Amino acid sequence: MNKEKKIVALGFFDGVHLGHQALLKACVNLARQLNMDPAAITFHRHPKTLFTDTVPPLLNSLEDRSRLLRQYGMAQIITVPVSPVVMKMPWQEFLSILLNEGAAGFVCGEDFRFGFRGEGTAELLEGFCRERNLPCVTVPDQTLEGVRISSTHIRDLIESGQMDEAVRFLGHPHILSGQVVQGQQLGRKIGIPTANLVIPQGVLVPKFGVYACRITTEQGEFSAVTNVGTRPTVAGSGVTVEPWILDFDGDLYGKTVTLEFHRFLRPEKKFDSLSELQAEIRKNAMQTREFFL
Repeated sequence: MNKEKKIVALGFFDGVHLGHQALLKACVNLARQLNMDPAAITFHRHPKTLFTDTVPPLLNSLEDRSRLLRQYGMAQIITVPVSPVVMKMPWQEFLSILLNEGAAGFVCGEDFRFGFRGEGTAELLEGFCRERNLPCVTVPDQTLEGVRISSTHIRDLIESGQMDEAVRFLGHPHILSGQVVQGQQLGRKIGIPTANLVIPQGVLVPKFGVYACRITTEQGEFSAVTNVGTRPTVAGSGVTVEPWILDFDGDLYGKTVTLEFHRFLRPEKKFDSLSELQAEIRKNAMQTREFFL
């Protein structure tokens, strides 16, 4: 960890949604006032993985979460390992370690819990900082049209296909990065070549269907019609994410790309023929082009 003085935003930041962004903005502002770096804590996996097999899927991989945290002003990302030692650590000890590593103030949400059994609270953090004359900011819960902004709510929206609404609560498109791997190449046979992405382990799979997306590659940004699902028309096996990148010609095998999900176009369905499937995808391509005009 960089030991230069920093203001540390405490949280997990799954999705880096509008609520998180309010907290990150407070961290940036305080750091700027004190001529320090803004930094954010996150974890390399969900803390619940130590205690249960029924862990909710994450909105983002660690890499995507870190990318978003930097996008919203974090100069440093502190990734905390999820281990028995860390999870059993008293909250005071956790904060003391951060102080020894350069933390000179903290920002957290009003409902933040940390340390062993979640015994650390925003109120206790404020008292800890007062005793040491450290700056501390507690950011209240954020709402949108009366609904509390949370990763759980956004996860439910994405799983139910309400991508437009999820994007509103996120404050940015839902993103998914993955490596392009070899597929069955059936799309090429009907003039619709797709890239096949590997979904990182533990990351949320959006509702099966077709989406209007933007995709970032080494060659630049493009619009993409993206199918998420099992490809029932061609008897596919396993869940895949397959963007057809519009106006693109190149080889992406082995490369990592980032998809931005903007709009859910239709549910996945089984067509009676490949020609019907082709016609529907081309219709979806037109919808995607119109969306990004």
